[in-house]
Amino acid sequence: MAVGVFDSGLGGLTVLDAVSKRLPDVPFVYLGDNKHAPYGVRDAEDVYTLTCAATERLWDAGCDLVILACNTASAAALRRMQESWIPRDKRVLGVFVPLIEALTERQWGDNSPPREVAVQHVALFATPATVRSRAFQRELAFRAIGVDVEAQACGGLVDAIEEGDMILAEALVRSHVDALKRKMPTPQAAILGCTHYPLMQEIFQDALGPEVAVYSQANLVAESLADYLDRHPNMKGPGADSMFLTTGDPKRVSDHATQFLRRRIQFEAA
Repeated sequence: MAVGVFDSGLGGLTVLDAVSKRLPDVPFVYLGDNKHAPYGVRDAEDVYTLTCAATERLWDAGCDLVILACNTASAAALRRMQESWIPRDKRVLGVFVPLIEALTERQWGDNSPPREVAVQHVALFATPATVRSRAFQRELAFRAIGVDVEAQACGGLVDAIEEGDMILAEALVRSHVDALKRKMPTPQAAILGCTHYPLMQEIFQDALGPEVAVYSQANLVAESLADYLDRHPNMKGPGADSMFLTTGDPKRVSDHATQFLRRRIQFEAA
């Protein structure tokens, strides 16, 4: 009864870690498209094609439900996939919805008109592709009015995290926060709009200051997935084994993933 988790690289492991702890009896198949990472610098058509191919691979592994633990894929590909591509017996979910539910304090099934919410000034830190898509702002507008969102494209940050260069990653975080604050000096909340960024959450918080509420996705996605599977138990696929798959070099990806999560992770070729 496996569930698929997909990311362009290693960032989705932060989501996998959280959902595995929340749902210890569910086998998860993780697929990283490391061969083509990072997605954040690709155009929308590229991201769509690669995301569809990865999703099909997870369906082949027995995962009828796939979580796009990649904000770029969720932003650039998910809506198009849901509208015209996904078969009726499969589901693909993204990582924006749980975040927006938490920010607006209303459930996704609540279809009442948009209304004012407590948070009025939001900083969004994301990849260049996610920022270009404006997907977060579009989805937020269905639920809330009067929210000012200032987006900061965090170029280079994913690469630094994937390579394990935390000194460079910290410098980039502080530089991007400084750039954001020049546009929005006093944000009330900050969205870490990439699943790599939770590894740098303490640095984001320190750079933003203690008065800014920082939202990251892993635990929010885990709770949302648990609720979804309670309501849709039939979406647990026929797969029985947990595994880690990569389109890249399994040894290299395994070594980086082990450093990334600080426990041994063994990938195999997708």
